[in-house]
Amino acid sequence: MKHNLVSTFLFLFLQCIGILAQGPTPAPTPPTRASAPAPGPPGPTNVTKILEKAGQCSTFIRLLQTTQEISQITSLLNNSNSITIFVPPDNAFLSMKAGTLNSFNDQQKAELIKFHILPQYFSISQFQTASNPVQTQAGGTSNREFPINITTNGTSVNITTGIVNASISSTIYTDSQLAIYQVDKVLLPLQFFVPPAPAPAPAPPKPKKKADSSDSDSTSALSSGAISLVPDIICAINSPRGFVLFLAVFSFVYVSS
Repeated sequence: MKHNLVSTFLFLFLQCIGILAQGPTPAPTPPTRASAPAPGPPGPTNVTKILEKAGQCSTFIRLLQTTQEISQITSLLNNSNSITIFVPPDNAFLSMKAGTLNSFNDQQKAELIKFHILPQYFSISQFQTASNPVQTQAGGTSNREFPINITTNGTSVNITTGIVNASISSTIYTDSQLAIYQVDKVLLPLQFFVPPAPAPAPAPPKPKKKADSSDSDSTSALSSGAISLVPDIICAINSPRGFVLFLAVFSFVYVSS
């Protein structure tokens, strides 16, 4: 009995020594988490969301979408192009003469939207040095096409199209690439209401230089002189001397001609 207790004690003692020799049990290693991918470059500014957030721009948004000009704007911004957009609010469209907007065909509606877009960035202060007429996305500025003139008076910015006089009422959005300003009127292009000036008529052809008439005049004089001798020749034709004179005059006229 005593032998068994001693054996059991020794066994437990050896087990404790073995456990102490192994040291503390290491903590379990936490699972490795995959690192999140680095964020990509930001996409182009969403002009539609900016206008929706600003409010009262539903008509302009609808025209951007129906004319597909919103895709062109997105492409310009995505390719690092700078633009400035003038946005009339809904009440500016309502204040137009009834039926004006509906009278424009699809091409004119696209040109109307482009007429509100400048192909460069303008801050409010930069309008002070704008060179008139200012180019728009709609096209040329000569011959009554799409001219737009911008003038400033302090912080006030005025826009003239030849049809309407408008002004910037507030800034909707601006960064280093895109500027969006609210204007109090719809900018109507001059070309929609005043046809282009007719092309100038071609200049009349220069008259040809008259040929020298000295030879013809001398020939006429000789001929007329010979003709004036005819009555004398007829009177003397019956005489030999008259016949010789006739032959002489005839030969002179023939040689002269």
